Amino acid sequence: MEDSKVSNFIHDFIDEDLKNGVYDHVQTRFPPEPNGYLHIGHAKAICIDFMTAEKYGGVCNLRLDDTNPTKEDVEYVDSIQEDIKWLGFKWNKVLYASSYFDFIYECAVKLIKMGKAYVDDLSADEIREYRGTLTEPGKDSPYKNRSIEENLDLFQRMTDGEFPDGAKVLRAKIDMASPNMNMRDPVIYRIAHVSHHQTGDKWCVYPMYDFAHPLSDTKEGVTHSLCSLEFENHRPLYDWFLRELELEHPSRQIEFARLNLNYCLTSKRKCLQLVNEGIVDGWDDPRMVTICGMRRRGYPAAAIRDFCERIGVSKAYSVVDFGLLEACVRDNLNINAERAMAVLRPLKVIIDNYPDGKVEDIEVEINPNKPELGTRTVRFSKELYVEQEDFMVEPVKKYFRLFPGNEVRLKSAYFVKCVGYETDEDGNVTVVHCTYDPLTKGGDSPDGRKVKGTLHWVSAADSVRCEVRLYDRLFNVENPSDESKGSFKDNLNPNSLVILNDCLVEGSLRNTRPGDVFQFMRQGYFCVDTTSSDDKLVFNRTVALNSSFKAK
Repeated sequence: MEDSKVSNFIHDFIDEDLKNGVYDHVQTRFPPEPNGYLHIGHAKAICIDFMTAEKYGGVCNLRLDDTNPTKEDVEYVDSIQEDIKWLGFKWNKVLYASSYFDFIYECAVKLIKMGKAYVDDLSADEIREYRGTLTEPGKDSPYKNRSIEENLDLFQRMTDGEFPDGAKVLRAKIDMASPNMNMRDPVIYRIAHVSHHQTGDKWCVYPMYDFAHPLSDTKEGVTHSLCSLEFENHRPLYDWFLRELELEHPSRQIEFARLNLNYCLTSKRKCLQLVNEGIVDGWDDPRMVTICGMRRRGYPAAAIRDFCERIGVSKAYSVVDFGLLEACVRDNLNINAERAMAVLRPLKVIIDNYPDGKVEDIEVEINPNKPELGTRTVRFSKELYVEQEDFMVEPVKKYFRLFPGNEVRLKSAYFVKCVGYETDEDGNVTVVHCTYDPLTKGGDSPDGRKVKGTLHWVSAADSVRCEVRLYDRLFNVENPSDESKGSFKDNLNPNSLVILNDCLVEGSLRNTRPGDVFQFMRQGYFCVDTTSSDDKLVFNRTVALNSSFKAK
């Protein structure tokens, strides 16, 4: 993990630009392509873009990079806006690259008139072949020396829809021998007879990302175009377009290392495969590191922002441990989550000497970190439920929970001592019998005797049956994208989701709503799922506690 207090090189560049008068203000943008759902890597970029603008008193726009309508959809546009709002950021404007299509088209025509662009008839495979390799220069297209007049005519006919998809492209005329592959006459316009979700059927030619991006940035007034490191080799092309077109106040591109999180998959293509094949329950499956998936799992937005600040900003490739993200979530929920008692694998306890029919109120803190929240009321009765793992007939060493003859504390209630148990015909324990000490109400003994075990519980007289989904990491390997040992699907964790039915929670959770988060004592942090209803309460495990005893 990087020290978040070290100098931020992005801010260093901006400070230098402001000092030298290159810019007199700061404007950034977050430019996702609306072809999928945002993930944890986007969250880092969002934090960098918006928080940089905020630091300098500037503005940050949301600009949807909608230059490829074949893969884009309004569904993704809506989800992107929802995710950014949920993370706690406010954009200055919502803009679209398609809003600049007229301007971008004019720039393409200008390049043709300058002799800096030409219409090429080579197929995509032929263009790839002509481009050369990293060690060998490319060679010029046989169509490179078309006259300006012919190129203008062909580009207009492309625009008019005269040619089918793939028949022709418009390429920038730069240098086929450049050591930078991106500078070898890149394609800047292609034909696509497809309706656009913003412009309808106005266009059948669409600009390529590398052409549209710098022009949109500069037209929009972006001072610093912040992007991930894979675009570093594209920067010479970014600058070339702005320089050749002589645009005023050109934007400056600055790259930072993208977020690589182990045990996670962020490839849109592979995530889409997981969704389409039903391996996960949609884009918002709580095992996905999509922003909507993390939200459904119960990750607080503040914890994700904290995580992005902790990992810092760097130029160097690195892999961040998923445990750090969980730690940020755990730290936040430890402070903010209300406490509750839940029994996931119920075992009945009968307190033999407790009065029949009696039910009493026990006051329990809502959150020990926030005493101002006060207490909540739970009901105590003769019949209770505890976790199955909280009882052993023959205890192992250092087992301080219930076993015959042992006394434990029931959280905020009484001391109880195990005096017996019942089993079914297979020898499974079905009921534990205890006695209680009425002088220990509140969990303390007036005679000063100590017990080593404290158990959570729920009352049979006031509990709510529910389903609990125990989520874990979706993959068993640190780098599921590494397919040298097989498909990423071969590395799926078979225990990434365990569903427990017939769980019990205290009655105070009866009216919870989707999104409510709790710490279930001794269990972990849990969130009410979006599918939860009055008829069926469903909880997702957000993250486990740091440690817990597990009997072997």
